[in-house]
Amino acid sequence: METTRTEKNRACLMAIAWVLLVVSPAIFGQGKVVESDSHRFEEVAEGVWHGSGTGSVYTMSNVMVLTGTFDTLVVDSHVTPAAARALIDSLSAITDKPVRYLVNSHYHFDHAHGNQSFPDGIEIIGHEFTRSKLSGELGSVLEENTFKSYSDPVPSQIAILEREMAGATSSERRQQLEEQLRVQKDYMNAIPEVQPTPPNITLESKLTLFQVVDNGSREIQLLHFGRAHTGGDVVVYLPQERVLFTGDLLLPFLSYMGDGHVDEWPNTLEGLKTLEFDYWLPGHGPVMKSQKVIDNFQAYLRDIWTKTTVLYEQGVSWEEAAVVIDMTAHSQNYPQIQGVGVDPRAVRRIYDLLGGR
Repeated sequence: METTRTEKNRACLMAIAWVLLVVSPAIFGQGKVVESDSHRFEEVAEGVWHGSGTGSVYTMSNVMVLTGTFDTLVVDSHVTPAAARALIDSLSAITDKPVRYLVNSHYHFDHAHGNQSFPDGIEIIGHEFTRSKLSGELGSVLEENTFKSYSDPVPSQIAILEREMAGATSSERRQQLEEQLRVQKDYMNAIPEVQPTPPNITLESKLTLFQVVDNGSREIQLLHFGRAHTGGDVVVYLPQERVLFTGDLLLPFLSYMGDGHVDEWPNTLEGLKTLEFDYWLPGHGPVMKSQKVIDNFQAYLRDIWTKTTVLYEQGVSWEEAAVVIDMTAHSQNYPQIQGVGVDPRAVRRIYDLLGGR
């Protein structure tokens, strides 16, 4: 079985496009919406904000912001120090209280490479595994396949935008491309500044904080239910407000699986079902209400694990397997599935896990 370069690239680019998907947050209920030049904040409960980029700065991931009487807690720090600085500047749109805590939902670059921009003296909290990764104890995250698979293509993406702009036939299209090009160039120039900065407070399974708010105190549970998207995913649960921040453990669409524990992930998701929440805030995409997504993603994970295992045991290479694995039965739940073939990085990861056994 021969795998062409075009087929490999198509599968990889399809996966990248959906992981980087920018979804306009759905307006629900009577939640207040506040915007700065770089950020859009949606209040899902009193003092509980879902933050996303407006597009003027490349942020890549969402954040959660909890504003209290005396201080502010932020979950995740975006993709670069520059994006984090834009976030910090934008916080003044919703609060005048200083940041006291920064929580990392996991170690991936798009959620934690802005850590270094937060003020000296704040506490950075994350799972023990997240600290091990960002401290370099397990090797440099800047040399890992995940980071490089997203950062290395940026110059070529810029070149594509430049060619498209040169051929634009309308001033409106040219202006759109100019803005996209500016954002991408700013992102490319911001990458070399990154100095991975680890949490200085860690948890193994649970850590509870209490934030003073005008009507008393807010309970903030940081929970690790097991390995999934990475070895150290942390969700942030607010039992009184019935709100959950899931990071990339659970998204409205398919999560990146290149560092995932795909065989353990479905059982880890069972932990979410033990929590009572009305809204969940993903690391990418809009505020969500439906919890059916948990079942849908568990089914997908189990299916891709089974199908990949069969090909692994038949001696098919991971490159070839990525082209022929058919997950179209899940396309009703995941419209990004346009045909046969899956992200090669997910298949390579599953092969690594199977080989480790």
